[in-house]
Amino acid sequence: MSDRFRITLGQMNPTVGDLAGNAALAREAWEAGRDAGADLVALPEMFITGYNAQDLVMRRAFQLDVMTHIEALATDCADGPALAIGAPWVEGTKLYNAYLILKGGKIASTVFKHHLPNETVFDEVRIFDAGPLGGPYSVGNSRVGSPICEDAWHEDVAETLAETGAEFLLVPNGSPYYRGKFDTRINHMVARVIETGLPLIYLNMVGGQDDQVFDGASFGLNPGGELAVQLPAFDATIAHVDLERGPEGWRIVPGEKAVHPGEYEQDYRVMVTALRDYMRKTGFRKVLLGLSGGVDSAIVAAIAVDALGADNVRCVMLPSEYTSDSSLEDAEAVAKALGCRYDYVPIKKGRAAITETLEPLFEELEPGLTEENIQSRLRGLLLMALSNKFGEMLLTTGNKSEVAVGYATIYGDMAGGYNPIKDLYKTRVFETCRWRNDNHRDWMSGPKGEVIPVRVIEKPPSAELREDQKDSDSLPDYPELDAMLEILVDQAGSIGDCVAAGFDREVARKVEHLIYISEYKRFQSAPGARLTKGAFWLDRRYPIVNRWRDPS
Repeated sequence: MSDRFRITLGQMNPTVGDLAGNAALAREAWEAGRDAGADLVALPEMFITGYNAQDLVMRRAFQLDVMTHIEALATDCADGPALAIGAPWVEGTKLYNAYLILKGGKIASTVFKHHLPNETVFDEVRIFDAGPLGGPYSVGNSRVGSPICEDAWHEDVAETLAETGAEFLLVPNGSPYYRGKFDTRINHMVARVIETGLPLIYLNMVGGQDDQVFDGASFGLNPGGELAVQLPAFDATIAHVDLERGPEGWRIVPGEKAVHPGEYEQDYRVMVTALRDYMRKTGFRKVLLGLSGGVDSAIVAAIAVDALGADNVRCVMLPSEYTSDSSLEDAEAVAKALGCRYDYVPIKKGRAAITETLEPLFEELEPGLTEENIQSRLRGLLLMALSNKFGEMLLTTGNKSEVAVGYATIYGDMAGGYNPIKDLYKTRVFETCRWRNDNHRDWMSGPKGEVIPVRVIEKPPSAELREDQKDSDSLPDYPELDAMLEILVDQAGSIGDCVAAGFDREVARKVEHLIYISEYKRFQSAPGARLTKGAFWLDRRYPIVNRWRDPS
């Protein structure tokens, strides 16, 4: 009996719905494993369809197409290592989140996910049926147990596999990033290793899908919880992991141990990856954005250039009579530092024409928010005209603080196809700008050095829709606002929690009120990169019509 077992891990980037493309990636990994003498080539959860495919997997025609591609893969990969791949799978009248083991030209084994996640971005209970607790499958000289993603976050699946003869655990995942996710993952996996006494290999996919980014960072643990292998975060890679059998059973041979980047780098990489893959997977090549001279549009421009290259980014300054000279200078400086196109499109004449058109209806009424919003909506109209004419997707630039309290104009500065900083609070925008100025990585397409002038970061934030306007005229200062939003949004806390944290009760009530009455804006807003478990979209789902307020 051989004392070695080789697994080829395909930490790869599938595209939702691209069955042929995902199957081609699977063949690429399988061929690499065959050439390396692997016993098993493993791919992540739901790899053939991409993840998270949501209700797409419930379509019967889609299910049949999946089966056709899986059968073709089994035939193509008959002569060589076994291939393990995630797929939606129908048996009888039930639809499962399955892990299929292809050997000898056929589906040799099936594993069905038992615990279906029904929180944050996951809604699997309404899509899939829960599979039974099952046993391991045989590959070569070993019996392998595969808890599928959420199954490894619970004790029962891994314990059942160990009790029925599994010799090591291979956990296929579609696990998206949020800040601090790796520590959560590894703590759960260490628990499974300690409970079962078995080595565990955790395989995750990479790449962006809508608002989510799968961060890879696959790893292997030996009994006792010792880290044996750690693949890079965010990078697509095919890696070969060896196990050796000794008197106490299989152990992972120590291998590569990639170092995880810091928190700000992880967030920035997610925002770049999310935009890059959103563009690539939807077929867009170029973007444009309104560059105001402020910090939010500056960091979005930097993300766009790092994701797509300067030649694929158009920055547009749309000044009004309220735009300061410093904003004009700062916007041009950002575009020049990033090396992207900079267009200058004044809105004064257009605004005058709209004002004149509305004058018969607005006479005797005092100017106010309506007139301010006309400027924003005129900018949105002009940017969308450029988008339509040149086939460039418009990026919107509102940070999470503004998105939370509705400090943005619907059909105006909220217009656009994607928002890279939708889940980034204003205070973190400032720090992210500083981080990008001080750091450059190989995965960035933009230039090194200071791409966002310091004075852009340090000047008081302003929408510049009226004379001497400051954000602080309408909102608490951002450090205070963001701290309350962390409590009310990310932690689903109460007014009482805000007061206990030292904030004024009436100010907290105002912030809570703004959050609730802005729900209709968020419902219509562009998708954006998810950085936290409190992101606006699938993580946090509230009714638009809602008259409840915290009575505390």
